[in-house]
Amino acid sequence: MAPDTALFDTSWRTAVTRSGIAAPDRLRDALLQAYAEPQRAYHTAQHLAECLSLAAQHLALAPDAGQLLFALWFHDAVYAVNRSDNEQRSAAWAREALAEAGALESDQEAVHRLILVTRHHNLARQDDEKLLVDIDLSILGAEPARFEESNRQIRQEYQWVPKPLYVQKRREILESFMARPFIYNTRPFQEDREAQARENLRTAIQALEAGNDGA
Repeated sequence: MAPDTALFDTSWRTAVTRSGIAAPDRLRDALLQAYAEPQRAYHTAQHLAECLSLAAQHLALAPDAGQLLFALWFHDAVYAVNRSDNEQRSAAWAREALAEAGALESDQEAVHRLILVTRHHNLARQDDEKLLVDIDLSILGAEPARFEESNRQIRQEYQWVPKPLYVQKRREILESFMARPFIYNTRPFQEDREAQARENLRTAIQALEAGNDGA
């Protein structure tokens, strides 16, 4: 299902208004073009829209709403499935683009920091980092049908990885989430998504143990 373009327009205006950063609409459009790149199946405008929608619901938890929104807009802006520095490159694009838009250095650095936390979600320490990570990982606690769809989408992005290796690595990732005392950092996400996330993960891990890679 194609995301509602009104959501993107509203989110961008909110980011600009709440931050005071005069980021132009052409930057928003460039980001949306990036999320539409052909190598993507999960890290698309669908994922971006889900993140921005949740952010709108929980902005009151954000120490700085504008920084949070811009970090979400940029967090998967660069995505190459065969590279390990996507977050660094996305953060660098954000810092450069926001600097060109006249952002304060403190805003640039905050957005850069937030994006880099998505490299290793368990490193979130500050309140804004915890909220952003919970939003990014919200898919784990989505309704089962959407979670299963995301599994297929991620497998599609990594279709070049041999099945046995993919099953092994994907299982390791999902088990690492299950091993945490809490998957989510903030109370609203713990209350709304923790139980569903653990059920989704159990189901997915069982499928991987049976040799189903989600394709």
